[in-house]
Amino acid sequence: MFTNRIRHSIHVCSFVHFNESLQRHDVEAIHPGYGFLSERSEFAQACTDAGIIFIGPPAKVVKRMGDKVEARQAAINANVSVVPGSPGPITSSEEAMEFCKRYGLPVILKAAYGGGGRGMRVVRRLEDIKQNFELASSEALAAFGNGAMFIEKFIERPRHIEVQILGDKYGNVVHLYERDCSVQRRHQKLVEIAPAPSLDPTIRKSLLSDAVRLASSVEYVQNCN
Repeated sequence: MFTNRIRHSIHVCSFVHFNESLQRHDVEAIHPGYGFLSERSEFAQACTDAGIIFIGPPAKVVKRMGDKVEARQAAINANVSVVPGSPGPITSSEEAMEFCKRYGLPVILKAAYGGGGRGMRVVRRLEDIKQNFELASSEALAAFGNGAMFIEKFIERPRHIEVQILGDKYGNVVHLYERDCSVQRRHQKLVEIAPAPSLDPTIRKSLLSDAVRLASSVEYVQNCN
């Protein structure tokens, strides 16, 4: 959090004692950093409800894009290409099996309502579906309080490329180009390289355009005023 009183202090906020902290300090704005609170729509909403500037996207955008099923549908609505995936969360290995029979292997199971590499399993054999679904679902339940899964076709040796976005309250959205986050361990990024090396110019142009269009369609705003 940021206040004039603690300008030269380490800015730390405990979500558990959020209201208590607001009462103790003259809080004007909160920057949640990255990961953890920055990805929790409840925290963004709590800031808004308290009249505090949350330096990040609105709670409704955090919630929608943090839900893999909703984010996928938002991409489809914005005419952004997606790989074959389940139209909604799945709650049984039988549903996962049906998907595999229809679309083929390999597939990847992901926590429908979480991220950060937790609750993820790649499956390459039908006989491994049940065990991997149960393991991934249990991990998702422990980490996010919801064991629902999302399944999609797995792309072998993909590149993980992200586009940085800024949007204002007037509806303007711009990109700050891309970064390559393909060097990972356990689905966690280790190195980020910008710009992405050896990226075809045509693909880069399409990627940046898609990112801006998607951000505009979900009314992405980066609050910082």
